[in-house]
Amino acid sequence: MNSAGTISPSEVEKIVRQVLGKHLTSPIATPAKPNPLVVNISARHVHLTKEHVKILFGTDDLQPEKALYQDGYYAAKEQVMIVGPRRRMLPNVRVLGPCRDDSQVELAFTDSISLGLDIPVRISADIEGTPGCVLVGPKGVVELEKGVIRAMRHVHMGPADLAYYDVQNGDKMHLRIESAGCTTVLEDVTVRAGENIKLEIHIDTDEGNAINLDAASKVELIKKEICQCKQH
Repeated sequence: MNSAGTISPSEVEKIVRQVLGKHLTSPIATPAKPNPLVVNISARHVHLTKEHVKILFGTDDLQPEKALYQDGYYAAKEQVMIVGPRRRMLPNVRVLGPCRDDSQVELAFTDSISLGLDIPVRISADIEGTPGCVLVGPKGVVELEKGVIRAMRHVHMGPADLAYYDVQNGDKMHLRIESAGCTTVLEDVTVRAGENIKLEIHIDTDEGNAINLDAASKVELIKKEICQCKQH
């Protein structure tokens, strides 16, 4: 700086270089991932109302045996036999708790073939227009008029996860899996949002076997971009 208080061109250039250097070398801030991504296989299972628990097992409620990943949910000690058309059966199917307002049976595609049922892919609790079956317990029998579904692959998310992935309840995402040298992408994983929910993806046994989930080295959840391409 000279005696008149002005800055020389060389000093201006030096200051500019210092400022630019700080900005260019500073890392770009990215939001921290709030929760680890967990992918679990949801094997065939049954949800029951308290009324049906009473009929099938003669008790007022289910007996918890093992806690599930989501807080408050569990695999019960109780099991039922599922009977489909022409008396085809799946024995020893686990009941999950707690009890629900409607009884529901969730199967994989190969399970439905074994039972002789044509079941739709649905989000849990969406059971209107679905086939039924017969449930057999140690104390009684329940005939369901509806409620047998193949559960749509989905991801449970809490508020922090929704913000991190920039999605909303009902949105579709992709699950990318690297397993034993083979990369697979499962599309249309439905977002299911809720309070106090852990980040968890549910797929059925058929899907888990197809992607060799047990040998997976990396899993990645990707937001599905909406394509508005024109068709010719």
